[in-house]
Amino acid sequence: MTTKSTITPELLDQLLANYEKPDDLIGEAGLFKQLKKALIERALGAELTEHLGYEKGDPAGRGSGNSRNGSSPRDRGGSFEPQLIAKGQTRFDGFDDKILSLYARGMTVREIQGHLLELYGTEVSPDLISRVTDAVLDEVREWQNRPLDAVYPVVFFDALRVKIRDEGLVKNKAVYVALALNADGEKDVLGLWIEQTEGAKFWLKVVNELKARGVNDILIAVVDGLKGFPEAITSVYPLTTVQTCIVHLIRNSLAFVSWKDRKAILPAIKSIYRAENADAALVRLEEFEAEWGKRYPAIGQAWRRAWEYVVPFFAFAPGIRKMIYTTNAVEALHRSLRKIIKTRGSFPNDDAALKLLYLAIRNAGLRWRRTIEWTAALGQFSIQFGDRFPGAAR
Repeated sequence: MTTKSTITPELLDQLLANYEKPDDLIGEAGLFKQLKKALIERALGAELTEHLGYEKGDPAGRGSGNSRNGSSPRDRGGSFEPQLIAKGQTRFDGFDDKILSLYARGMTVREIQGHLLELYGTEVSPDLISRVTDAVLDEVREWQNRPLDAVYPVVFFDALRVKIRDEGLVKNKAVYVALALNADGEKDVLGLWIEQTEGAKFWLKVVNELKARGVNDILIAVVDGLKGFPEAITSVYPLTTVQTCIVHLIRNSLAFVSWKDRKAILPAIKSIYRAENADAALVRLEEFEAEWGKRYPAIGQAWRRAWEYVVPFFAFAPGIRKMIYTTNAVEALHRSLRKIIKTRGSFPNDDAALKLLYLAIRNAGLRWRRTIEWTAALGQFSIQFGDRFPGAAR
């Protein structure tokens, strides 16, 4: 059985009577926008008429105890409950995806309201927009608690600094992101955590959460000198190799260096991690200290403090080392997240920050294609980690 369309050719001819160019249809004052606005307003007006029991302007409404309130579809008694966009509604069919997409790009509730009005000629209340975005929190919790793979060859742990209001004060909080490489070389964001406590206690909570979600082993954890992390991860995953992020170590080293010395000093620093093996790297560090140690003693000291976590990647071939010690994937993700964050002065609470960052990650896509080096990495990981590597039997 088919339903006959109420949009007749005659109606289309009437609507397109003045059509001359595409702008007449899809432009700023085009037919699409006018028609959508008119249909929504007419539908809401019809609902209000049904609720009040009389047509607009009908004298029968005088003295009825309730009447229209202004030009928008609402009544003075506040009893009108529209069906098209109901009070308390958390979904607006046809607009949910647009609202979430705009929110994920960093637009505020007021900006989204103005955008929808400008683009579609439809006035959507700030409350409705907030309810639509707040409904995402259930999705965030489901995502944050989803089951994970049993083994991840590499997990990068890094942090973003976000301004969040807490107890009446705007504080700089760390939002930690765990970006993993799975056995197929695909990248997957495992979760987001806002730091509530300092050091090992916080990291133990994160690692235990990963364990509870099904992660039985992490072969290599790449971290940025996170206080208490090595102890926390090895207490849960005693076989995990903790590798410091070389890129971050270099950045921290250059923070001590004057601009005029950076160009000269960088090759000496690079020679350390580009050495053929750990022993040669230590020789390069000693050479660096002999040349630059008197002027910049803090650099050599920083590398020596982290040395236990600098050297693990030397066990791999150069191509695999690069995949481990550089954080291109993390940096690309963080660039997209920082672009969103910078549009906000601060977040009203932790949930608001998690909601926006999750939507931004979802927009970027949770999965990326495998890295070029991954085919070679399969053999390397199989040799280095044996049966612990899930691709060993492939």
